[in-house]
Amino acid sequence: MQTCFLGIGSNLGDRRKNIRLALEKISSLKNTKILKLSKIVETKPMGGPSGQGKFLNAVLKVDTKLTPLKLLKQLQKVENELGRKRTVRWGPRTIDLDILLFADKVIDRKDLKIPHPRLMERDFVLEPLLNLL
Repeated sequence: MQTCFLGIGSNLGDRRKNIRLALEKISSLKNTKILKLSKIVETKPMGGPSGQGKFLNAVLKVDTKLTPLKLLKQLQKVENELGRKRTVRWGPRTIDLDILLFADKVIDRKDLKIPHPRLMERDFVLEPLLNLL
């Protein structure tokens, strides 16, 4: 098992329910176990179109046997199952799942960058992450 940290957020619909459903789906992933969930915080959207609702955000500490790419594919599947539409960059979304850190890996691919490239710019991710380390 390798330890990774995931960002989770929602600013459409019943945000708490969206997060709860995503947690249920992540906990049911093969060879993956949620170890800890940070406090959920409400934040203003960063970037994207104006007029978006506030986000609920949290960070998960997870153990997994999945590779980073397989985990990414599974997280995207969860997003799709929960109604995520990718129409506008940084636009409103029912659920947003990001791999922030994955063990000691550094990955720089077009479809996956670890550590997350904007990790250091986002206090709403950094603060909960630091509380889980």
